[in-house]
Amino acid sequence: MRFRLTDDQRALRDGVRQLLARRFGHEALRAAVDGEGGLDRALWRELADAGFFALRLPEADGGVGLGLPETVLAFEEAGRALLPGPLVATHLAAGAVPGAATGRTVVTAVQGGLVEWLTEADVVRGDTEGAVPLRSVDPLTPLHRVPGAAAAGDPVAVLLTAAEQLGTATRACELAAQHARARQQFGRPIGTFQAVAHLCAGMLVRVETARAAVYAAAVTADPADIAAARLLADEAAVRGTRDCLQVHGGMGFTWDSDVHLHLKRAWVRTRRAGDVTDSEELLASELLNGTA
Repeated sequence: MRFRLTDDQRALRDGVRQLLARRFGHEALRAAVDGEGGLDRALWRELADAGFFALRLPEADGGVGLGLPETVLAFEEAGRALLPGPLVATHLAAGAVPGAATGRTVVTAVQGGLVEWLTEADVVRGDTEGAVPLRSVDPLTPLHRVPGAAAAGDPVAVLLTAAEQLGTATRACELAAQHARARQQFGRPIGTFQAVAHLCAGMLVRVETARAAVYAAAVTADPADIAAARLLADEAAVRGTRDCLQVHGGMGFTWDSDVHLHLKRAWVRTRRAGDVTDSEELLASELLNGTA
């Protein structure tokens, strides 16, 4: 079976990318990183006005009435732009928590023993008793640890996290390729050197493999497919951003570079429910049951 985006799906993806480029481009990202933090409520409401949180909500309930494949495309773009905030939790709360779909209510949730944006959220889903603040490696994702919290995650939340990871992996691949073409050593672009070319090629292979898995899981909604997509997307994001740092050399490790921000966000996402261990256990169980 061949999975191809429809014209409407491409238009949705392009529209989200344009919105984020206008409202959360490079300058806005750096301002958020270098500022005092805090969630941009105006941007949050603008996302809601564009239907971001109500994509899967039926039209009869005031939503957009689209499906999981379209939602995955939107979250992929959010990951590509490093959009901060508890996007997944607020999206999942649309229709269940008043104001979530319209952006008036910011919702977060306990995921894998962690909760993101706890102090900024209006509603928290899950028990946060005993929550302890952590020093997050990602400057745009404040974290609290919740002792004893269950690690199991909603399959849709796991898939949307995979979509965000795919967006980060895609952006890292783009940044590496751009730098490899522009940066010169010994009178030649560094992308012509075999070691750099191999790094970029490996990144592209992981991105496209993860993309196929994420898009397919969005169509089937099968828990095993979602687990496989999460594993591949986590690998593409973490390895991709690390390889992107290598392509950039010493300048990739500086604060002024955006590459380290993508790596840090990818690390934080791997700690959400449905992580490597959960996904591997689910896939192992499926394989055992299939051979029983």
